[in-house]
Amino acid sequence: MKFLHTADLHLGQVMYQNYGREDEHRHFFAQLDQWCATHQPDALLVSGDIFDIQQPGASTKHTFNEFFVNLHNRYPTMQIVITAGNHDSASRIQADNVVWQLGKVILIGRPPASNCTSLPDGWQEDYVVRIDGKGYIIALPFMTGSRREATQSLLDYVAKENIAGLPVVVMGHTAVVGTDYTGHNFDIGHLQALDPNDLGNGYDYYALGHIHRPQTLGHLDDEQEEVSFYPTGVIRYSGSALHVSCDEKYPHTVSLVEIDQHGGEVKLSRLRIDELRHFYELPTTHPAQSYEEALETVKLFAQEGGKGYIRLRINYDTDLPSDFNQQIYDLLEVYHDEIRYNPKIVWENIPTQQEPTKRLVFEVADLQQMTDPMDFIEQTIDHYNGLTLDEIRSAFVEIEEECRKLQEEGSRKR
Repeated sequence: MKFLHTADLHLGQVMYQNYGREDEHRHFFAQLDQWCATHQPDALLVSGDIFDIQQPGASTKHTFNEFFVNLHNRYPTMQIVITAGNHDSASRIQADNVVWQLGKVILIGRPPASNCTSLPDGWQEDYVVRIDGKGYIIALPFMTGSRREATQSLLDYVAKENIAGLPVVVMGHTAVVGTDYTGHNFDIGHLQALDPNDLGNGYDYYALGHIHRPQTLGHLDDEQEEVSFYPTGVIRYSGSALHVSCDEKYPHTVSLVEIDQHGGEVKLSRLRIDELRHFYELPTTHPAQSYEEALETVKLFAQEGGKGYIRLRINYDTDLPSDFNQQIYDLLEVYHDEIRYNPKIVWENIPTQQEPTKRLVFEVADLQQMTDPMDFIEQTIDHYNGLTLDEIRSAFVEIEEECRKLQEEGSRKR
């Protein structure tokens, strides 16, 4: 069986509250289309986070529909399997499945029920995709917890049928112990990561999404190789389609996988994605020592024809005017979003004695992302002796209830 594995499209993403990425996604789709034409895969697997938010806008849905319908029309024998990630609405993805099956596209949104293993065999059919004469795909969306029993039940179900020894592939969207999380901005200490044993036994390739760095677990040192060969039981993150943040400073790829038989050799080819826009930190050699130097760095980048996303490195002791970011936006306005500014500055050379209070220094871009006041409190809790998060959460619940009552009373009066 031969298939393409990708994930984490994040369609509809808006960078830094300001920049849409539709042209970048179309640039990616054009490459994916070409790889389908060149390699003629039996299947295309997309392992979650199709959209960046659970309720994408009409234009984002249009982009999704347009691309995958065109892809089916161009390669009608290729099976397309798409599963939901934690950024997606499981119910919305699942609701579209009955329509998309008409175009040889299978959408799986809802995970198996927590009590599924107590049910008679048959529930597994909702998650097993058969590639005629080529192999099996067990399509699992994002699930909370390990659900090891459910996953193993699916693998055992396929094993009973697979008397021909065809390759078995599982799709998932989760974090796994031993993964390199470089580039992700979440708190690794609070991330729920599964032990590889929780993924079950009996698969040849586990096609993961969720972590944006392309990697094969247990083989993190060979990611620069164009082609690799592994024994069966490969666990791999394809990586995201685009650089989702400026911290993802590594190449992104789509995985081309070929498996000759169940329990056989896995051939992995890494297809390098050409990003339409790259990320840059300026100045490149050292942090800017003054407001004037930082501004001049941006001017020089623009004058030399630079394009893409830029972020500034500035010495911690540098004084900036209150309208510094607005000056940058005004400077770049004539370039019509070809140069895109990240207002979250990288402060360097922070004095040692100030390290403990570093977490209290927030950029405007940080605060704009905090739609829940608890986000700010949880990130600064160490600086306030005696605060109890449970009491604070309870207080906010009371406030929300009072606001609801006031709103209802106002509605009645109107």
